[in-house]
Amino acid sequence: EVQIVESGGGLVQPGGSLRLSCAASGFTWDDYAIGWFRQAPGTGRAKVSCITSRDGKIYLADSVKGRFTISSNSAKNTLDLQMTSLKPEDTAVYYCAVQRLFGGTCQEVLWYDHWGQGTQVSVSS
Repeated sequence: EVQIVESGGGLVQPGGSLRLSCAASGFTWDDYAIGWFRQAPGTGRAKVSCITSRDGKIYLADSVKGRFTISSNSAKNTLDLQMTSLKPEDTAVYYCAVQRLFGGTCQEVLWYDHWGQGTQVSVSS
């Protein structure tokens, strides 16, 4: 059974930083996508960033380029999201998700089967 646990959310002032961590377990796939999504109140879930395990290719949404950095440890199946220069519009519940791949990249995946419980990020003064 795939299990995903997120940590690191919280309340931060605009311009501040937070680091989110994701630990995924229960699978031995060589080819998978792992990523961060976020959902603000009244909106759909949006992909923030992801990594394709096979080649390490990274995707970052335009809205976070230059501010967020993603890093992974494939041996431990962990994924960190370093968020800097946070804005009020970054406020959302952030979810980590994993999807087995058979080729392709994480950016191309339309739906992920395995999700964490989410962690709240609030940016406010």
